[in-house]
Amino acid sequence: MTSPASPPPATTPDSSTSAIPSTAPAPSPARLSGAVWLALAVVYVVWGSTYLAIRIAVETMPSFFSAAARFLTAGLLLVGYLLVRQGPAGLRVSGRQLASAALVGVLLLTGGNGLVVLGETSVPSGLAALLVAAVPLWMVVLTAVGGGERPRRAELAGVLLGLVGLGVLSAPAIGGSVEPLGVVLIICATLAWAAGSFASKKIPMPGNVLAASAYQMLAGGLCNVLIGLARGEQHGLDLGAVSGRSWLALAYLVLFGSLLAFTAYAWLLRSAPLTLVATYAYVNPVVAVLLGWLILAEPLTGPTLAGGSIVVAGVCLVVSVSRRQGRPSKAGAAARR
Repeated sequence: MTSPASPPPATTPDSSTSAIPSTAPAPSPARLSGAVWLALAVVYVVWGSTYLAIRIAVETMPSFFSAAARFLTAGLLLVGYLLVRQGPAGLRVSGRQLASAALVGVLLLTGGNGLVVLGETSVPSGLAALLVAAVPLWMVVLTAVGGGERPRRAELAGVLLGLVGLGVLSAPAIGGSVEPLGVVLIICATLAWAAGSFASKKIPMPGNVLAASAYQMLAGGLCNVLIGLARGEQHGLDLGAVSGRSWLALAYLVLFGSLLAFTAYAWLLRSAPLTLVATYAYVNPVVAVLLGWLILAEPLTGPTLAGGSIVVAGVCLVVSVSRRQGRPSKAGAAARR
């Protein structure tokens, strides 16, 4: 999951050196800022492409070790960047904030992304992207149960409409021969990812989104190493046998899937309504299908076109409602506790 692995008054990173401003103020009640839409676009497109990259990486790399390499590398790069730009102050957080970041990192990047990586060893990347679209449903349930930002009826309608579209998209794939365990693993990953996203808005996260992302990636990466060791992935590991395309896929996941898109996602969790952020899970499958058509010459079938159109309609509904209501995020208050 891409990530998509997604988060955080300490110090302010230099926004001129980052694609996503890390400490921009929360959007006003009247409207959402342009930075929110830019961050959403990054998450929509980049995370939609990471399913293909993950599938290529695990062709010749162990599942959890590949995920660990991705997040540990990205986390260390972020730490180095903060030390160069801000010094030790850029990484300074309280004990509670560090523990919160570690918890969210494990939920997102081990429970969420790690299980997706493992599932993709037996599940096609396109189907994996479709299954991950269950994330918005879990988020709506958690939001309703946890109170606070209770979704409006129109938002819920948008979520349901999106799920109908995803059902149309996934019906032909599910009818084929797919490993059931892989499907179960990815569904469990969606619950872990939704739980981590929800928790990040309720517990005291670091105020610096880049530092929070770094700590999450390091925590998730270390946990992935431990699980990989427990699974015995170190036995017979031969780095020389890893293909060049797998290394390139891993590099793409580090630079774009983690450093760029995950930081954008972490910032969005603090700066936009949760139901709006969750729409990435609708768009990612559409991006994955389009990339398969453009790069792998996969056919665009009638169900694909119909389901994609319904998904886009659901996203538009959720986005339009969130934009009109301009509901501010409560994550900022949590981060200051």
